[in-house]
Amino acid sequence: MERTTCCVVGGGPAGMMLGLLLARAGVEVTVLEKHRDFLRDFRGDTVHPSTLRLLDELGLGERFARLPSRRLGEMRMLIGDATVVAADFRRLPGRHKYIAMVPQWDFLDLLASAAAEEPSFTLRMGTPVTGLLTEGGRITGVRYTAEDGSPAELAADLTVACDGRDSVVRRAAGLRPDWFEVPMDVWQVRVPARRGDGVGASQDSRVFARFGGGQAAVTMDRGDYYQTSYLIAKGRDTELRSNDIQWLRDRLGGLFGWDGGVTEAIRSWDDVKLLDVTMGRLPRWYADGLLCIGDAAHVMSPVGGVGVNLAVQDAVAAARILAGPLRRGTVGVRDLARVQRRRWLPMAVTQKSQRGEHEMLLRPALDGTLSGDRLPVPLRLLRRIPALRAVTAYVGGVGVRPEHAPPFARARR
Repeated sequence: MERTTCCVVGGGPAGMMLGLLLARAGVEVTVLEKHRDFLRDFRGDTVHPSTLRLLDELGLGERFARLPSRRLGEMRMLIGDATVVAADFRRLPGRHKYIAMVPQWDFLDLLASAAAEEPSFTLRMGTPVTGLLTEGGRITGVRYTAEDGSPAELAADLTVACDGRDSVVRRAAGLRPDWFEVPMDVWQVRVPARRGDGVGASQDSRVFARFGGGQAAVTMDRGDYYQTSYLIAKGRDTELRSNDIQWLRDRLGGLFGWDGGVTEAIRSWDDVKLLDVTMGRLPRWYADGLLCIGDAAHVMSPVGGVGVNLAVQDAVAAARILAGPLRRGTVGVRDLARVQRRRWLPMAVTQKSQRGEHEMLLRPALDGTLSGDRLPVPLRLLRRIPALRAVTAYVGGVGVRPEHAPPFARARR
């Protein structure tokens, strides 16, 4: 049977970052990714200031800067006729006063190429994990399907689940999240930008959220297209898709002022992808021989686009705490519990904030009771006191207890 010191399941932001950091610590690490490449639409493309700082510390800032990107300097909302700047990242301290909008596949390719420079790192694409190996009540590795379709096994001192909100590993281990109620699901669609409308003229970008008439949508200017999310009440996807696609074109056009020449690019419902929004967290992120991080441990709402940042921060904390025990061959449940204790507060604060936004903003928006004439108190304060926009930018862009690169992983001078 093949063997590694740490098996990381899932080649998303958490998995690739953890693999890179552990490899720089000299730990033998194998990342198993079920897909054959990183090319998938409608994944989190936001890289927050704390992650940008981390990349600098890892010596990857210049490489990252060469990726195709746009910079998000502020987040704006239009509620009826009232404009609210929800966060102004230009007020943040430090070098990175923006959120970088980068295709996630480019970000993952960067991490993979940096990790490949380490002799103890292995990445296997097209290898879905199908189950866990156990011995005496301890998880001792994984079962997976090799690229040629044959079943295979990989023994490991530690398995880390980074395989997302629908984690196969979490389910196989019998770990069950506590789920929160959410008011919405999300339709995701690309709408092309027209020539001459100013889009693509600058690297600077904004998020525009629009609310009115029982509708809510968010669009991000990605240069040659608008990455657009249209919110619907939870569980209404099948019902609403019984409408002709023109129904959605008209609603998006009305919200954002797009004419038929723009919205006709949405050819059919096949172009509209459903994000079945869930939100929850594991009471315990670990079992003997197994740790869950990122969405495998705490499923985040898409509000604020913070999921990628939290997952990366989890990976940094896990690498710092576990590298030593993994090198010594002594990693145990107490070490895994330390990771959860370190990351519980940032996760809990973020989920509490997201649930507050659900109830203050999204639920009223979808039931038609939100209006620009009667804004919730927090939004009125953001309009009146610009300094508060720096606070919201810090909470959303840097977060509670941001992690720094461990000394063993920092750029070599």
